[in-house]
Amino acid sequence: MSRVLRAIRGATTLDADTTEQLHERTTELVAAILERNQLGAEDLVSILLTATNDVHAGFPATAARALGLEDVALMGAQEIAVAGAPDRCIRVLVHCYTERPRDELRHVYLQGARGLRRDLAD
Repeated sequence: MSRVLRAIRGATTLDADTTEQLHERTTELVAAILERNQLGAEDLVSILLTATNDVHAGFPATAARALGLEDVALMGAQEIAVAGAPDRCIRVLVHCYTERPRDELRHVYLQGARGLRRDLAD
């Protein structure tokens, strides 16, 4: 199969809105997506990172960039506020080239975000 453009989702939560935890949890999430899908920086097109409006400690994209993704397009945005949604939540959408079919992609949900998409998470 040839390489095609795919998207992989993931999310995590912070216990506290601190710079340290934002960096730790964001890098844990992005690294897990890359590892579980056998992706390197050269496979990535872009990564969209969102945070709920109660995250003020920093930019999730700055944390992701620390994984060696200097030449990957990263963009941050604020998640819409929805009643009942998890607090201090970071979500990620990775656009990448892969040979894997869509049903073999491994989406990653960590910490308090584990229940968000049980249908997608492995």
